[in-house]
Amino acid sequence: MALSVAISFGLGGLSGCVGRGPQPPAALDSYYRDQQPALSGDGRLLAFVSGRDGTQNILLYNLQRQQFINLPNLNRDDAIAESPSLSYSGRYIVYLASDRGRPEIELYDRITRRTQVLSSGYRGWVRHPKISPDGRYIVFQTGRRGQWDIEILDRGPNVELDRRQ
Repeated sequence: MALSVAISFGLGGLSGCVGRGPQPPAALDSYYRDQQPALSGDGRLLAFVSGRDGTQNILLYNLQRQQFINLPNLNRDDAIAESPSLSYSGRYIVYLASDRGRPEIELYDRITRRTQVLSSGYRGWVRHPKISPDGRYIVFQTGRRGQWDIEILDRGPNVELDRRQ
């Protein structure tokens, strides 16, 4: 049996319904600007950018349990976070963080609770990062040649992969 989920963005923020069933919990539906949604490969987690606490942060929501997941050390008071992308199970979250006006590609590992800057020292602007399901590769747009091109960053063969359960 297939389950369909409809999610829409309106003036009231993120809202949706599952089939003809009940509306989503009030915690997911807000009056704040919720945008840039991304689903994990297994469809259990939803990451999005929200202005709920007066800043632009990335939030993670478990669609099965209908609750938010804490992301310690991901969002910073001095940075704007945007463009989240999730690996298969949501272990890895890749996103843009701008703290000095120039966006950097960052990777957050939910197991270690650590953030790693992937584009440190990179010449040129970056945008729209996406992570592969296993978490090894990051694809993004770059403007380092004076036009928008696509580049792939390989995190290397020794990275711990996000494996399907």
